[in-house]
Amino acid sequence: MSVTKLGKFAVIGLSAAWIAGCSTTATDTDSSTVAEDANSTEQANENTDQAFGAGQDGAMTSVIVDESAATNDNGMDSLAGVQTVFYFDFDKSIVRPESREALAKHAEYLVSHPDARIVLEGHADERGTREYNMALGERRAKAISRYLTIQGVAASQIETVSFGEEVPVAFGHDSNAWQLNRRVEVRYE
Repeated sequence: MSVTKLGKFAVIGLSAAWIAGCSTTATDTDSSTVAEDANSTEQANENTDQAFGAGQDGAMTSVIVDESAATNDNGMDSLAGVQTVFYFDFDKSIVRPESREALAKHAEYLVSHPDARIVLEGHADERGTREYNMALGERRAKAISRYLTIQGVAASQIETVSFGEEVPVAFGHDSNAWQLNRRVEVRYE
């Protein structure tokens, strides 16, 4: 096969992939719907169960929202106000005593909801090498994971990942910023 034929096949294949990637399908219940504006008396007078959003070409669409489905049937409201970010001391991966109560609540929820899954995202401050900080973030996430499994959470419900120093929440170069970056974040999937 000559080089020109191979080039033509590559161009045709890339064009087909580009066209397929650009195609979209829209439905009446896609993610373009938005919650109803509580202050809008016109919409509230019509029907309080509707949500309005922009459809294709900017056209206004409405979707019926079942209020019972809008409330948290999965029990996540029991975790409202519960801490989801846990901080660590410099160069340590030991769960602090003040974190244990919140972690116990997360464990209680996970045990009572075996289909729930969490991701524990470990982080470190900027001090240390990238490799060291990746390992430290992993140790911190694993420490939270061990604490949860001791409380009865199935290991299959927990995923750990380390970002090391790559995703800071504070961009300063002082002890306050470093403290905020030494953390594990709990994210429910």
